[in-house]
Amino acid sequence: MARKIARILVWLRRRGRRALPIAPLRLWAFAVAIGAAGAYGVIGFRMAIDAVSLLAFGETEAMVVSGAAALDPLRAWAAPVVGGFVVAGLLFLAARFKWLQEGRCQGVAEVIEARAVGGGRISLRAGLASAAISAISLGAGASAGREGPAVHLGATIASLLDRWFGFAAKERRTLLGCGAAAAVAASFNAPVAGVLFALEVILGNYALSVFGPIAAASVTAAIVTRIHLGDFPAFAPPDYGPVAALDIGLSALLGVLCGVIAAAFLLSVERTSAAARMLADRWRLPYYMLPPLAGVIIGAIGAFFPEVFGVGYEAVTRALEGGYPIHLLAILAALKLVATAVTLSCRFGGGVFSPGLVIGVFAGAAYGGLLDHYVPGVAASPVYYAMIGMGAVCGAIMGAPISTTLIAFELTGDYGITIALMVAVALATLITQQLAGNTFFHWQLARRGYDLSEGPQGVILETIRVRDVMEPMPPSAPLNRDAARLYAEESLGEALARLEKSEEAGLPVVDEADEARVVGYLTRVRALAAYNRALVESHVEHHR
Repeated sequence: MARKIARILVWLRRRGRRALPIAPLRLWAFAVAIGAAGAYGVIGFRMAIDAVSLLAFGETEAMVVSGAAALDPLRAWAAPVVGGFVVAGLLFLAARFKWLQEGRCQGVAEVIEARAVGGGRISLRAGLASAAISAISLGAGASAGREGPAVHLGATIASLLDRWFGFAAKERRTLLGCGAAAAVAASFNAPVAGVLFALEVILGNYALSVFGPIAAASVTAAIVTRIHLGDFPAFAPPDYGPVAALDIGLSALLGVLCGVIAAAFLLSVERTSAAARMLADRWRLPYYMLPPLAGVIIGAIGAFFPEVFGVGYEAVTRALEGGYPIHLLAILAALKLVATAVTLSCRFGGGVFSPGLVIGVFAGAAYGGLLDHYVPGVAASPVYYAMIGMGAVCGAIMGAPISTTLIAFELTGDYGITIALMVAVALATLITQQLAGNTFFHWQLARRGYDLSEGPQGVILETIRVRDVMEPMPPSAPLNRDAARLYAEESLGEALARLEKSEEAGLPVVDEADEARVVGYLTRVRALAAYNRALVESHVEHHR
């Protein structure tokens, strides 16, 4: 009997050792807490946008087009200008007290950066400042989306809970994904898309150990949001009639067009950002004064075409209902692209998901309208192609085809466009990558000196520093001034390249501030060993 009990205990111990790494109970509990807290954070963020929108346009954000259209054009023009001055004041304070890096709002790119190089932590001050600036920006009519700031806010909440209770680095990254998933689920009433967005965009892996906690956070956020805001899709498109096999081929052509539009969007933001900085430098203006200048341009467009104001979901609903003629849809798509490029380039707060939806809906509805006009009865209705365009442009801009496809499904509650949407999103993403060379989030990270397009191995080479792996040496160690050397702050990739070029087994490490001061020594073998260890750890994290 004693032997049987001993065997059972041994078996249970072995099973416990195997099961524990998959999902520690504490991690799951905190995932649920983050899901609930993230949902309430997103609800509060949306309420803040509505409060500002009521002051600016007399309507909540969901009806901003109607509110702006009912105002005198001068009054509508003034809303983003005044909002720009308020944002400028907040950016000045953020720069003065060092709340925000580079004096600009933060979003999804900063969450990815925190996961890749920041140890999974986000500053609470940066999170709150970004949320406040984004709420004022969007409520005042800036052409951007609320989902990017919401994701950053959710990740901030996750990071705050981690600071209070303390987690290992891998667990912190998982909790960061939980915050992002909760924000997406709460923003769109889309729990499945929230999970896949966190895995695809934020964490960049589908490991079993992170799937469970992220799913728990996303489902919890969706439940909390449905309790307070109701359970219904963001858009309810009308019936678009029968769909034939021909429509899949026509959707593929629309995907190519959407890829070109998404590439134009990305290149416009890039060029407009460079032009805005050049203009500020020439006029000797601080960068925090760019929002009022952008407000002048956005207000001038929105005074006559209020569809460009704010998040734009009312305009999406109207387009799905066939409320715009073909020529106006093309004009609105172009103007929304311009207004969004100006908004994002001039340091208003906001994201790119909603603008991608709006531009895609306009483009898809115009495409469908042209088909219906020239070949009536052959293709599906313009509503069908509007939904295809909505997902294709947005997915190509973000570089997240899987989660964007599911968001489009959950936003509309329509799964009848599955095949055509996947084809269009895939082609649009391919075309955008070929023309623009990068996604929006990776472009933002590249501006900070991080190239995450090479995967985990590239991140390791960029983020590990020589000081982290060198052997210590006394400061009085001799140094040949003509000999090659490494710098303590250099990345591991730069060090390996320099070691390869020097053909030496190892090189001394010096302080950049005082190159005569030797602080360590790094051999090729030691550098490669550190790289291999990091690769193994990354592989384990990404696949277990």
